[in-house]
Amino acid sequence: MTEETTSLEIKLTEADDISMLLGSHDNHINLIEDATQTTIRARGEIIQVQGTAKNAEQAQAVIQTLQTLIRRGIHISMPDVAAALNMAQRGKLDFFADMYNEEILKDRTGKPIRVKNAGQKTYVDAIRTHDVVFGVGPAGTGKTFLAVVLAIAALKKGEVQKIILTRPAVEAGENLGFLPGDLKEKVDPYLRPVYDALYQVFGMEHTNRLMERGIIEIAPLAYMRGRTLEDAFVILDEAQNTTIAQMKMFLTRLGYQSKMIVNGDTSQIDLPRGVTSGLVHAERTLQSIQKIAFVNFEAGDVVRHPVVAEIIEAYDKASLKNDPR
Repeated sequence: MTEETTSLEIKLTEADDISMLLGSHDNHINLIEDATQTTIRARGEIIQVQGTAKNAEQAQAVIQTLQTLIRRGIHISMPDVAAALNMAQRGKLDFFADMYNEEILKDRTGKPIRVKNAGQKTYVDAIRTHDVVFGVGPAGTGKTFLAVVLAIAALKKGEVQKIILTRPAVEAGENLGFLPGDLKEKVDPYLRPVYDALYQVFGMEHTNRLMERGIIEIAPLAYMRGRTLEDAFVILDEAQNTTIAQMKMFLTRLGYQSKMIVNGDTSQIDLPRGVTSGLVHAERTLQSIQKIAFVNFEAGDVVRHPVVAEIIEAYDKASLKNDPR
């Protein structure tokens, strides 16, 4: 027995930027149609939504939420529509509208940077209230980008004097030994997401100037040994590829007026078989320390193309059936 189709209408007003709401070539509306299995038509001052009662109501709620954001002067793009759909499917659409009120920082073009979902909001709040934060979850959840943005915000406010970005020199199926250059030059290509975030906020030229002055330092994890990192915002990326000894070494570098962010994805460990991940061990060992926060992201927190979340979930299901480790 098929569910009965219903038709709902959304009235547009002069306060609506219709072209932004619909998207270029109607790509926003097409994304909402695909995600909610509805048919959406824009006719003059009316948007008509057709589908099952549940689906049509969800599509209507997403469109009305986007209308609210546009009326507040917030520029809407495809990632915002995808984020609204994600929150709607998790029953958190009201929270989504409130969340968009807060602006973390503006990028170099003046575009506001905001959290995109509840997972990111929890992560940002944890970083603001804890000196050590672990962000654990799949790629595409914005862990690295948000950590870099918050590091830049702290630097601009004078809360820290430098930003240190690091990762273990472990290859993901490739051999670093065959690449030219010293250890730092070999690791730099693997820190591309970090550079991309810095360039988006500061621009390439300003980022390079800050690196030359030592205000931003990008280095392999081995370079952290023997140091005490004070007045610094320190980010360890790809932490799933640290050993237990490396993780302990890194965490014990924490100095006064410093923050440490440890990001990783425990489903993508590239360590030799039989070697315990320092991130996995830290999750088990440090949970009871109240001054350390653990934020776990899910596939639903992915802010890339909507199909990425489905890809991650499919791989997770496959690995549960046949775990190669």
